This record gives sequence, C-alpha cells and structure tokens, in this order.
Amino acid sequence: MDFFNYIKAVGTGPKGNRNLCESEIIDAMEQILEKKVYPEQVTAFLLGWRLQEETNEEMCGTLKSFDKYIKKKNIPNSIEFGNPYDGKQKRPYLFPLIAKELKKFDLNIVISGDYLQPAKEGITTKDTCLSLDLEDNVYYFDREDYFKELSDLTTLRQRLGLRTGFNTIEKLLNPGNSRYAMTGAFHKPYVKKYLELFGSKYDKLVIVKGEEGTCEFFGKSKYWIMENNEIKEVGLNPADYGIDYREIWEKMTLDQMKEVMANPSEELLKLVKLNAALALFTSNKVNSVKEGYELLL
Repeated sequence: MDFFNYIKAVGTGPKGNRNLCESEIIDAMEQILEKKVYPEQVTAFLLGWRLQEETNEEMCGTLKSFDKYIKKKNIPNSIEFGNPYDGKQKRPYLFPLIAKELKKFDLNIVISGDYLQPAKEGITTKDTCLSLDLEDNVYYFDREDYFKELSDLTTLRQRLGLRTGFNTIEKLLNPGNSRYAMTGAFHKPYVKKYLELFGSKYDKLVIVKGEEGTCEFFGKSKYWIMENNEIKEVGLNPADYGIDYREIWEKMTLDQMKEVMANPSEELLKLVKLNAALALFTSNKVNSVKEGYELLL
C-alpha cells in the first residue's frame, strides 16, 4: 500500500484517524525498515502513531515484522535484561556485577545495545559493554549487527528527539532466544502492555519498577508477574534486607561508572546480590527473592 495511507491513518486528526490492522502495520514497518520511504514520511508516521497511542495489535504486528530481520543466536540457560536505549544518568548499571553472582548458578545474561536513542542522554548499555571487562556469562548483542535495519534509524530518531513506539517494544527483542526475561516499567499501564506483548515469548517474564526504566532497582521498588491470567504485584524494599545505598549522581559519566564497577562499596554489593536474587527468581532457580538473596550471602 502507498505509505501515504498509513500517515493519513495516524495523522489526519481525531475524526479521520484509525488504527492499523496487522497486515497494514507489518507492511508499514517493512517499508520503513527497508528504506522504501523518505525519512520525512517515517518521522511523520512515528509522531502521529505515538500521539494516537499505539494499540497492542499494532505493537504485535510490529514485533512480527521485526522477526523477519533479527539475526538470533541461541544462548542457553540465559535471562534477557531488557533495558531502554536512552541510557542511565543518575546511577550505574548493575548487570556487570550481577553477572558475577549469577555465574554461581550457571546463568547467563543477554544484554542488547545500540547507539543512543531519544529521549534522554545517558550512558548506554553499548557504552558499558564496550568499555568494561565483562564476565564471560554476559552476552552482548549489538543491534547494529543483529538488527541493522532498526539501528539505521538512529539518526532519524535523534533528529526527531522524542519517544516513539519503538521505545516501547525495542527493549525485549530476545536476540539470544532466552527463556526468561526482566524489563523495567514505571507507569502501571505499561506493566499490563509489556506482559500482554511479551509474556507468551518467555517461560517467565518479570516487570520491575526499576531505575530509569531499567530492570535494576536501587531503592524501594516492586515487581509484577502474570500468574493464573492475573497480574500479581509484589513489593521489594532493600531496607527490609538491611541495605541502605544512597549514592546518586546528577549526571554520571562513563569514567565515574567504571570507577564504581572497579571499587564497589559494601552497600552496593549487597544491593547487587538482591538484584541478582530477583534474576534467580525470574529464572526459576529459586522460589523467592528472599531465598535467592540468602543463598548469595
């Protein structure tokens, strides 16, 4: 179909807008990813699509279109950490230290990364993975390699400068065919959306109220899981485990993060163990976060 029809569907206005069916969104995404339309058209569509609010059917269709392009590699006994692509500013990533704890259970971590995407300018997982000596159970997938078609839209997205529907669905593309996954969400409607979009793709998916949209938590938090077709919410407070980590940055630099990783404080290491315990619970290695934490002490 002429791409103009898709722009018209999402950008005409309240009276003329309509949602796209699965075949339409798949066709629209293929035209975008294969560069069959002008950048201005792509930008117009993405902006209108976000303002109209993407439906789950459209998101599922988008994920189906992605499968045509993603190059996957099986990473056995792995958990995917689905983090946003706009980076972190206030605190370091914990997964390089979490990996050391998960090695005790022969559990691998799958991390995806790419160039910085909107809407904030933080340290990315790509920056982190390419700058640190990671444990051998961390498998880094660079989107420039495994999904170049989406990575090639980076400049366009940076020029737009706003979040788009891609920000919602790009965190859990599962390039390692992991059976388990964790991702972050702050607003509760996105918890339901993530569980509906991605829940069937994993044996177990946990949504965490994490730091800056990641699946890592530093303070009082909670996580959600689907049980018996109902969303279960569980509180998670480091203070209950005697953990009191308070360090925070206005805008952390990569060098500062590397220093923290090289010389973690005692409180940070306890926090790492608690985060690792949640990963063990997600991967069905333990029956509860408490059990996992006690095993790691």
